[in-house]
Amino acid sequence: MTLVNAFFTWIMKKRMHQIELFVKYPHEVQEEWFQRLISIAKYTDWGKEYDYSSLNTQQQFKERVPLQNYDSLKPYISRMLKGQQNVLWPSEIKWFAKSSGTTNDRSKFIPVSEESLEECHFKGGKDLLSIYCHNRPDTKIFTGKCLVLGGSHQINQLNADSWYGDLSAVLIKNLPFWAEFYRTPDLSITLMDNFEEKVEKIAQATIDVNVTNISGVPTWNIVLAKRILEITGKENLLEVWPNLQFYSHGAVNFKPYREQFKKLIPSETMYYLETYNASEGFFGIQDQPNSEEMLLMLDYGIYYEFLPMEDYGKENPPTLSLDEVELHKNYAIVISTNAGLWRYVIGDTVRFTSLSPFRIQITGRTKHFINAFGEELIIDNAEKALEEACKRTHARIREYTACPIYFKDNQGGGHEWIIEFEHLPDSLEHFTDILDQTLREVNSDYDAKRFNSMAMKKPLIHAVPEGTFFSWMKRKGKLGGQHKVPRLVNERIYVDDILSVMALKA
Repeated sequence: MTLVNAFFTWIMKKRMHQIELFVKYPHEVQEEWFQRLISIAKYTDWGKEYDYSSLNTQQQFKERVPLQNYDSLKPYISRMLKGQQNVLWPSEIKWFAKSSGTTNDRSKFIPVSEESLEECHFKGGKDLLSIYCHNRPDTKIFTGKCLVLGGSHQINQLNADSWYGDLSAVLIKNLPFWAEFYRTPDLSITLMDNFEEKVEKIAQATIDVNVTNISGVPTWNIVLAKRILEITGKENLLEVWPNLQFYSHGAVNFKPYREQFKKLIPSETMYYLETYNASEGFFGIQDQPNSEEMLLMLDYGIYYEFLPMEDYGKENPPTLSLDEVELHKNYAIVISTNAGLWRYVIGDTVRFTSLSPFRIQITGRTKHFINAFGEELIIDNAEKALEEACKRTHARIREYTACPIYFKDNQGGGHEWIIEFEHLPDSLEHFTDILDQTLREVNSDYDAKRFNSMAMKKPLIHAVPEGTFFSWMKRKGKLGGQHKVPRLVNERIYVDDILSVMALKA
């Protein structure tokens, strides 16, 4: 196994040279991919509709093709779900990544082409290992197995020759045969539909395996880890898997989970690496061990545009190419991909922390914010404030969500939070004060609306029992995979639903 580990480590390091090329020549790489995408798709139904054959420049592309979202592309995707080909992309589309994004009832079916599997998602997986091996040249992760807690897949009933499922399941189902030797548990367990049964099966199947690395969404990995510790009676995961040294994660901000993982894996040398991998594509990898920024991956068959958030929602808003973006401004990401998503607004917002190389931080979702009173609270603000409140009150948070309290009669407005604590704060009132004060410090709009409590009063926080969010997600049928708790919502639908469930239990 030592020779195998050395061989794989060498292979991964070779990719670093290619990464260095797009870091050095970012605009040339993006221009090359733009021209390739347009050329490849010019004879598709979409390419003919927008006359891709006569498109020569990025500016022409922006002027001719309107910005898209899932609703505007849905008629084309519906045709593809029924088996029609050459609609948005010329190669055969057999797989669709089913995505709900949050706990919305409506599902999205994102086309996954062979090119996006190989050149984007799998390439991203190889690159995260390459970057890890580069930063940890003495790694031994290939002497054991990677535990992957993925989603499930189903046969698409609209067409017997195509399938859909969570992105993780689509990727696992299409992995090359050799990759199965380094992954655990086997497919029969990994792709189970029932999440609670799957967690139990994975726990039982992996406690005696030499697990050296873990991959998955933090929320669900914590659920699995706690079940493993219950079964084994061990204090932490290192007592179960002594060679565990690497965890790659994504889908949600890791900050609220960091302290829980330190408790589960009490090791100063444990390496955590964040990825930005969505159903629509693989976008970023944390390339520096001591920074939470992610390197924007520019050679994955994706052409990027960036929509300034002050222009979001306007008719025909201008977008910026990579050479036009500025540091520390909020942008909505717009992508055109090798699976046929054209000028697609994916719903995430980012800011650039570096322009050489291009590194980003996810700041939230275009629909995940609270702006009931002009306070423009985004997830990045909220999680900075929560982190500070936890630090100063010795608290740890498992899950949370928040929404507005609207004006009523003579009562002022504000924000209502539901927080499930891993460890309760010394004082919930003190926690609330610190949260409020930090939000005022990091968000001038919030501060202005809080002045003298004229527009907004102090936040109202409900500390809920352990398991509240798990039970709520289960009731919604949203356990496992890439499902996640909505953090900030500009309406009361989720908070009211959780509170009503709690009232019934009282």
